[in-house]
Amino acid sequence: RPKVMENIKNLMPIAFFHGVGHLCTVISLGAGAVSFTHIIKAAEPFFSTVMSAIFLKSTFTLPVYLALVPVVGGVGIASLTELSFSWVAFLNAMGSNTAFSLRAIFSKIAMDKPQGENMGAANLYGVLTIMSFVGLLPFALAVEGPKLAAGWAASIAAGNTAEYLIKTSLVSGLFYYLYNEVAFLCLDNVHPITHAVGNTIKRVVIILASVVVFGTQMTFLNKVGSSLAIFGVLLYSLAKQYFPNKK
Repeated sequence: RPKVMENIKNLMPIAFFHGVGHLCTVISLGAGAVSFTHIIKAAEPFFSTVMSAIFLKSTFTLPVYLALVPVVGGVGIASLTELSFSWVAFLNAMGSNTAFSLRAIFSKIAMDKPQGENMGAANLYGVLTIMSFVGLLPFALAVEGPKLAAGWAASIAAGNTAEYLIKTSLVSGLFYYLYNEVAFLCLDNVHPITHAVGNTIKRVVIILASVVVFGTQMTFLNKVGSSLAIFGVLLYSLAKQYFPNKK
């Protein structure tokens, strides 16, 4: 039992940032366009670089930092020209970037300590999700609990059936979980360059799909900024692999 408590203690910081990251992502997706959230989240490598320098004292060569310029520039252009810009969506997407970067940092620190038996990528993600759920549940009940009945009634009044709402919520939650677990599995089983390319393609697919499905309007500069940011992420990921760390 003491060993179990020690493992839980080691995973608590990771679970905290894991929960906060997903919470901010969901809030951002609800407050603005899906495409806009993923454009902002494309800047996550920039946050990871800053956090690595602060917490891990890990720095990179100049080409790696230069590759971040199109990421930051593209996100800036896309944000300034976003027709459905929302500060809530923007700030929560940025918060998600920060939380997930810190999750990666604390995961790196915890790698030197054994976290229990059979803790592969899939099981680790499951444990982190359960711990995050337990931690966020009281806050969710306190903040959203009083609104649940009114929101449910409004959805029913809008023409949705109870069966449809329950089924949609379960399917959405299932796919969201599987989508993130697959990301953990991919990172554990493929070369980092392959994962970086796949992650970049994933954001392109999500942005294009959201534009088609939700009819999101994008200006020319918004498209330019989005493309620049996504290209920058790929460029950064490749540069990080080919140019070794200074430390």
